[in-house]
Amino acid sequence: MAKQKSKDFFVCWFSGWGDGLHLKSPTGQRNVDAGDDPSETDPAWSDSSIVRSMDSADLVIVGGGAAGLAAAIASGERKGGRRIVLLDGAKTLGAKILVSGGGRCNVTHAAVTAADFFGNRRIIKNVLAAWSVERTIEWFAGMGVELKREATGKLFPTTDKARTVLTALLERCRGLSVEIETGRRVSGIERADGRFVIHHSEGAIAAKAVILATGGRSLPRSGSDGSGFALAHSLGHSLTTTVPALVPLVLHETMFHRMLSGLSLDVVLTTVVGGKPVDLRRGSLLWTHFGVSGPVVMDASRFWTLAREQGEQADVSVSLIPEWTPEAARAWFMAQAAANPRKSLGKTLALMMPERLAEAVCTSLGTDARTATAQVPRGERDKVVATLTRLPLPVATDRGWNHAEVTAGGIPLEEINYRTMESKSVPGLYLIGEMLDCDGRIGGFNFQWAWATGYVAGRAATDSPA
Repeated sequence: MAKQKSKDFFVCWFSGWGDGLHLKSPTGQRNVDAGDDPSETDPAWSDSSIVRSMDSADLVIVGGGAAGLAAAIASGERKGGRRIVLLDGAKTLGAKILVSGGGRCNVTHAAVTAADFFGNRRIIKNVLAAWSVERTIEWFAGMGVELKREATGKLFPTTDKARTVLTALLERCRGLSVEIETGRRVSGIERADGRFVIHHSEGAIAAKAVILATGGRSLPRSGSDGSGFALAHSLGHSLTTTVPALVPLVLHETMFHRMLSGLSLDVVLTTVVGGKPVDLRRGSLLWTHFGVSGPVVMDASRFWTLAREQGEQADVSVSLIPEWTPEAARAWFMAQAAANPRKSLGKTLALMMPERLAEAVCTSLGTDARTATAQVPRGERDKVVATLTRLPLPVATDRGWNHAEVTAGGIPLEEINYRTMESKSVPGLYLIGEMLDCDGRIGGFNFQWAWATGYVAGRAATDSPA
């Protein structure tokens, strides 16, 4: 589905950021906007000695999440005496890593292809080819983290602790002398005297190259609040519409989801946008007190959130008996009525689904679950069959950025060189991870994208001539 470039986001973002986007000049005499050329507004910026006298590094990585740490390690392994500094606004790193996979960290998946992602799949395929799942497994093993494969294909650390993964990444960075500076929220990046000047909450640092790894907008309490998009925009990059993805959906209060809270079942979920089916997938759905969650809902959520953002009508429905067609369900129902005419409707439906769900379906249709199956009028019988095979889910909203596991949308992949992750318009600037317009399905795919893009960028940024 095509995505539009979002201008309104930047209008809102910049107006909300306030003074954070006004950068103090070296003389401290006046402020300049992040998108301006400082030398035109403050003569001091034209003096290259000021930049040379700043704290400086060969490479600065902005963001210490999965992608940023992967980039730091990849660059650290090839640095050849170069200084590498990682800046992050949080006091401690790895909040997203620690909460992922229910605190176990789903490091990757046994089989990862471009088809597991949304975005420009030709580019995605090439990036993934540079860093395979096998290399990820070997890479973590080299850091002392053994992975185990579960029946779903997901790979977790054998300790079942996300802390194991984070500790290994941080220790490897320290072993490679990567300088990690926390509590350094970056407010602006400019070009001056052939270098980048990175302004942060504790000052500024000059660098020959910069890797932006600030994440998207999901789980903003972890630090990924979308600020990196504004930084990239100030340097000339555009942005496609960003919406929450891998996010639970909230159903209208009239739905019977509260009666089923905690119940999980296999379904086929269909999403229709503007009257056209855009997604059909089978998987586990979890009924909750607020609506629906579970892998099948999380994977499909991006289509609903994107449609809503773009002002389009989106409808979601599920088949509660995914193995059955409406015709097969109707024939089965008739056979049951003939064979067991006195059995109640609720008990009959419970032969193919949990009894709680059978009762909820009957209640929603205004039918008494205690009615003998043979006595159910034809009209009501047809409604039951239609509900079982295509139950509309009245989605009111999604649970928002605080509950989204990833961001759909971001910096267009076409604006970066997929062989290096370097910006095509800003030499020396690299963009990786969730900042890019690429989001994967649930199951470790987004982590694999983080490791792959981080590795490619870290290696390229360090290998580039000074």
